[in-house]
Amino acid sequence: MDLLSHHLYSSPRVYLRELLQNAVDAITARRAEEPDSPTRVRLHVEAGGLRVTDTGIGLTEADVHNLLATIGRSSKRDGLESARAGFLGQFGIGLLACFVVAEEIRVVSRSARDAAAPPVEWTARDDGSYTVRTLPGDAHPEPGTTVHLTARPGAAEWFAEEQVRTLAREFGALLPYDVRVGKDPVTDRPAVWERRYPNPAARRVALARHCHQQFGFTPLDSIDLEVPVAGVRGVAYVLPAAVSPAQRAGHRVHLKGMLLTERAEELLPDWAFFVRCVIDTDSLRPTASRESLYADETLAAVRDALGARIKDWFTGLAAGEPERLAQFLAVHHLGVKSLARHDRDVLTTMLPWLPFETTDGQLSLEEFARRHPVVHFTRTVDEYRQVAAIAAAQGIGVVNGGYTYDAELVELLPSVRPGTDVTELDADTVAAHLDPVDPAEELALSGFLAAARSKLDPLGCDVVLRTFHPVSVPALHLDDRAARQERARAEEEAQADDLWAGILGSLRGSAPRARLVLNHHNPLVRRIARIDDPELAGTAAEALYGQALLMAPRPLRPADSALLNRAFLDLLRWATHSDGQEESR
Repeated sequence: MDLLSHHLYSSPRVYLRELLQNAVDAITARRAEEPDSPTRVRLHVEAGGLRVTDTGIGLTEADVHNLLATIGRSSKRDGLESARAGFLGQFGIGLLACFVVAEEIRVVSRSARDAAAPPVEWTARDDGSYTVRTLPGDAHPEPGTTVHLTARPGAAEWFAEEQVRTLAREFGALLPYDVRVGKDPVTDRPAVWERRYPNPAARRVALARHCHQQFGFTPLDSIDLEVPVAGVRGVAYVLPAAVSPAQRAGHRVHLKGMLLTERAEELLPDWAFFVRCVIDTDSLRPTASRESLYADETLAAVRDALGARIKDWFTGLAAGEPERLAQFLAVHHLGVKSLARHDRDVLTTMLPWLPFETTDGQLSLEEFARRHPVVHFTRTVDEYRQVAAIAAAQGIGVVNGGYTYDAELVELLPSVRPGTDVTELDADTVAAHLDPVDPAEELALSGFLAAARSKLDPLGCDVVLRTFHPVSVPALHLDDRAARQERARAEEEAQADDLWAGILGSLRGSAPRARLVLNHHNPLVRRIARIDDPELAGTAAEALYGQALLMAPRPLRPADSALLNRAFLDLLRWATHSDGQEESR
């Protein structure tokens, strides 16, 4: 009793759901035998407790002993299999949830099957004891059941009238029968997505209002969901703002009208993180606590079908409502990109619409590929920012593949656009597009270049002289991931013990070193190159190296930070020393 009433359920609030469930199932059972029988459930708050009455099938004394007094026995399995498909409960433990808030449960019932059977009373306490007795006929003159709950100490708040009304409406708004708390109706049928409206605009307003009531936001759009084979119908609401793909979505699932859970996380595919759903289903199976869905083949099939419906929605927008699609993609392009990685049809349909950051601005891959015979891309945002301005000036088209899913989609481009040449941008490609300097001019600057190379060699960086645009960029730091990995390996090897250094030494690669490319078009570089003092020329080269790193941008290594500080201080020392000499003269 303690396990089932205190540890199976996540919150005391489920006690009311279980009472409604039993009442609705009892009415369903009676109507299977008497189609014209009444369908009423009434909840009345009483001093110190709650009374729930239904016009259901009722119980005989034998039923009470077999069903109420035996954990796990259920009329939904025992004797009423023919109507089982319409039942909410299946496990025979729902009434015990009431012990979360009640210290005593008293059930008075009269069977609709056996008109001669007298009413019977079952009284159970939270210590596991119970009594059964028959009552006079006038104790419960009509077939049906009345459940009386007596609140346990400290649980009175769960029997406050407003609390009962709120919980009843939350759990039972879509139930098929007449449910009331006192005189106030609980049910609100048909569901908002199944009602008739005078026009589409009125329907959109009603759905938006419903979304705000259920989830607290006004949707960007709504998507009708229907899987007739699985008895699933409902609506998906598109979030008005972007969310993280890692954020677990909570969907509201009703089972035959009864709210099962507000946190169904496995209802939709992972890529559909931009919608929140409300559905009613006849086929999905609940867990024993009835607070989540049972993961089985039916749930997997429903998830795929609902995902296909959402996919059909935005592909339909692409075909006929481009403005609404653009509005949607401006917020939720990440979800569509996630799907497009695995669905070639979606990738083909969305190719003209999905936005990417490129050296030509925000463009679709379709438009970018029309402009550039070779589509270059980088795998990280830092790599893109390092070369974007230079590449654009040299006429190299580059896509920033550093954002989620973008590099994967660029690599898939040839599969849906045959003939497209896609290649990852590396330092050699950028360097190959930079113009060489006249050999005579480079020879004249050989002294400066030698001093610069000497200074930067310990940092694993070569120095080359080129001409490129924009002229305002004095230096460009070029490397790739292989070069960075080789530097990291060399640094670890230098600090490791003999054993580990030997292991790292065996992993030594042949990756090209990083390069500091000096722009001979830049006036500052030309002035620095004419410095006669080798020490000052080396310090100036270090300053250019540091400035190029900062422009990349990329996290600085300790050695790079030390170099920047040293170069800055040396230049200040040189500048103040020169001023002092001129003042003395």
